[in-house]
Amino acid sequence: MLNITPEFLLNLIEKWNINLLNLLFFVLCFLMVIFGVLMSVMEQKLPVGIRQLLRYGKHAYNERQKCLLITKLEVPKSWFSHFYTFALIFSWSCLWFVFQSSVLGKETPTLVVLFLDFIGGGRRRKVLIDSTSCLIVMSLMCLQCTRRFYETNFVQIFSKNNKISIGHYAVGYVHYFGTILTILANSEGFVGGSHPSGLNFSQLSGIHYVTIALFLFSWWHQYQSNLILVNLRTDRKTGKVITEKHLLPSGGFFDWISSPHMLFEVVLYVALLVGFMEKSLTWWLVVIWVTSNQIYNAMCTHTWYKQTFKNYPRKRKAIIPFTI
Repeated sequence: MLNITPEFLLNLIEKWNINLLNLLFFVLCFLMVIFGVLMSVMEQKLPVGIRQLLRYGKHAYNERQKCLLITKLEVPKSWFSHFYTFALIFSWSCLWFVFQSSVLGKETPTLVVLFLDFIGGGRRRKVLIDSTSCLIVMSLMCLQCTRRFYETNFVQIFSKNNKISIGHYAVGYVHYFGTILTILANSEGFVGGSHPSGLNFSQLSGIHYVTIALFLFSWWHQYQSNLILVNLRTDRKTGKVITEKHLLPSGGFFDWISSPHMLFEVVLYVALLVGFMEKSLTWWLVVIWVTSNQIYNAMCTHTWYKQTFKNYPRKRKAIIPFTI
């Protein structure tokens, strides 16, 4: 009988050079690009189930003919708040490990290192991120997860009729689980045999501070963009919900593009890539995944706005001002 032990699995991962994090985000990128192109070029020829699976929210598939299986696997869009609750807890838990490593100089628990070996490429993992950068990036991701938790649980107004597929729901968990672990997988103190170097902010260059500022700028304006959408559905004096309809937004970056909140989502991840994570192949895949996903959804949203509002401003683009 085959004796499957942790050592056996690690040897198998190393023998076949398997990096589960890379594989995860590569698959997400591949599926997003393939289905995004198919939906853009030949949507009407695709099976109803695929069209129904990929569309949600304001541009959801609303035709009479639907796939019964996909319909049964749909959940309320308000369940977005669930995986942001997970992201909040998971990101802050990982930040605690990073704090203990980079600030207190404690060794990372063996089980954590072993788990990262399993998911991040085995014991051949290399240090690509120093302790200072790891603390900064994890802190910024915690900031993002915390705000999104607050928004989805206490600010955003979800239509009771809006549904998402169980696939979209699951991908939310997978994204934050994989993204947060990507930060740890190649950081000092979390790679077997490495030790935290401690904090050294004097090593930060101008580009680091610029990218931190860009992250915070995007973080704040993504929040402001979401508030504009919320205010369309509430009474400004009482704050009570007056409608669940999708209305025409204006003000802020909505004067230039249809989905500024999606643009700023992309910028958040690109900023971390340029400033701190440029050596991580996995983070490059994360950025490609986030960018392709947000562009696809922004294009669908833009098309819906133009079809729904006949007076939709012509100068507005989908996600990048003056471009697309």
